[in-house]
Amino acid sequence: MRTFLMIIQFLVSIALIAVVVLQESKGEGLGALGGGSSMFFNRRKGREELLSTATTYLAVGFMVLSVILAVWF
Repeated sequence: MRTFLMIIQFLVSIALIAVVVLQESKGEGLGALGGGSSMFFNRRKGREELLSTATTYLAVGFMVLSVILAVWF
């Protein structure tokens, strides 16, 4: 069972890396915190929304698998 969970975690981590790399760079960095940024007001569309949602789900899945492997095994 532990080996199966480790393989699943490995696949989730590879998918998470791929999804993060595919996302478009905002290019604003910490400058967005000072104001005058359009980053907070633009709505995501299509592919950006899909990649953002996939990143969230994969990150949560990776964290859950990490906790399960650390605590129960």
